[in-house]
Amino acid sequence: MYKTRISSPIGNLIITSDGSYLTGLNKKKKKYFLEEINHFLEKSNLDIFNETKLWLKNYFNGKKPNPKSLKIKIEGTNFRKIVWTTLLEIPYGKTISYQDLGKIVAKKLGKKKMSAQAIGGAVGHNPISIIIPCHRVIGTNGSLTGYAGGLEKKKYLLQLEKAEKP
Repeated sequence: MYKTRISSPIGNLIITSDGSYLTGLNKKKKKYFLEEINHFLEKSNLDIFNETKLWLKNYFNGKKPNPKSLKIKIEGTNFRKIVWTTLLEIPYGKTISYQDLGKIVAKKLGKKKMSAQAIGGAVGHNPISIIIPCHRVIGTNGSLTGYAGGLEKKKYLLQLEKAEKP
């Protein structure tokens, strides 16, 4: 496993990869940051790192890069993977409530409803923040809640996207 760092308008970010796929994008002080990342090899010249850095540069410059243009590998439970892939369906500049996200995930799982806590937990453990846009999930009343990277960062990202509330 490999890692590199990049500075951004929301602080320094750490990008991780297995050598071919993007496996993580996090702030070092993120609530659920993985300790084992300390054992990853520092290697800044991987193709996936260069592609991710370009994606982030475009994003922070107000462009709308497609998250599906990057080779992403997400590891987690089946439930979390469903939540994270559902997050990829939220368009740039749009938001969705935890409740509405729960309804979509429940439908995908063939269930009547999902626990808001389960949805919030999965969103909060998103390993590839910004690119998998967990910042676009807001409270049912439109409040900015539950961002593991910090609410000030969530607010910045939504303002950058000129996000509309649902």
